[in-house]
Amino acid sequence: MDKHLLTRIKSKYSHLSKGQKLIADFIGEHYDEAAFMTASKLGETVGVSESTVVRFACELGYGGYPKLQKAMQEMIRDKLTSVQRIDVTCDRIGGSDVLDSVLNQDIEKIRKTIEETSREDFNNAVKAIVNAENIYIYAVRSTSPLANFLGYYFELIFGNVRVINTSSKSAAYEQLFRITEKDVMIGISFPRYSTMAVDVMHFARERGADVIALTDSMISPLVSQADHLLIARSDMASVVDSLVAPLSMINALIVATVIEKKEEVKETFLALEQVWKEQGIYASTETGKKEFVEENGEK
Repeated sequence: MDKHLLTRIKSKYSHLSKGQKLIADFIGEHYDEAAFMTASKLGETVGVSESTVVRFACELGYGGYPKLQKAMQEMIRDKLTSVQRIDVTCDRIGGSDVLDSVLNQDIEKIRKTIEETSREDFNNAVKAIVNAENIYIYAVRSTSPLANFLGYYFELIFGNVRVINTSSKSAAYEQLFRITEKDVMIGISFPRYSTMAVDVMHFARERGADVIALTDSMISPLVSQADHLLIARSDMASVVDSLVAPLSMINALIVATVIEKKEEVKETFLALEQVWKEQGIYASTETGKKEFVEENGEK
C-alpha cells in the first residue's frame, strides 16, 4: 500500500471503531502535533487507550505506531501534493463557513507559535541582527514575499540588507560570496522545504556568519544549519501556504530591533518623514475629502 496517510484515513474511515475515529479526526486536524506524540500521549489526548492507537495504526496498514508516526512526520517534511491539498481542504472545511474556518485556523497557528518559540533563540536572533555588519535574507517561491517584507523594513532601519530570492545557484552565490563572520544570514523556508535555502545557510555558516532559521518545526532541514531557530507554524494541508504566523514572527523581529536601536531609528525616520513630505510620497486624506466634496457636494 503506497497511499498518503490522509488518503488511507479517508478510505478506511467508515470501517473504524468509535475510538479509532476520534484518533483519525485528531490527526486530520492536528497531524503536526500528533507527529511528535507517543502512542500513549496520543491516546490520552483523544480519550482512548494506547492499545486503540496501536490497533488504529495497524488498521491503516502501518504495522505499528512507529510507522504511523513516521508517516505523520514525513507528511510535515514533504508536504502534500497540490491535488491532495485541494481534497484535504475540502474535506476539512466541508459545509462550514470558509472565512470563519480559515481565519480560526490561522489564529490557532499563531497560538501554537507563541507556545513553541524559544524566547532565548528569539532574543539572541535580535542581538545577532542588531550587531551584524550586513544582513542577508534568503527565501524563494511562496515565502519570497516574507523576505521582501522583512528586507523592506530592515533596509529602512539598518541600510545594510541584501534580500536573495532566486533559485539560481549561480545568482544566489554571486550575491552571497562576500558574507563573513561579521554578518548574519536569515533563511526562511516552510514545507516543501527549499534545498537552496539549506545550501545557502550552510554556505553562510561555513563562512562564520550567524545563521537564523525561520521555519515550521524541529524536523525542518533548516534546523541543522541554524545558530538561532525561530519556529512559526504554517498549514501544510491547506490549498495555500498559511504564512500568517511567520509574518507575525517577522513583525516581532522588526519591532524588537527597533526597540534595540530606538534613538537611531527615530533619527532615521525623522529624516525619512521629511523626504516623504517634500516629495509628496503619501496622499493626504484631506485631498481625498476635497475631491469627494467637489464631485458630490457637502453632506
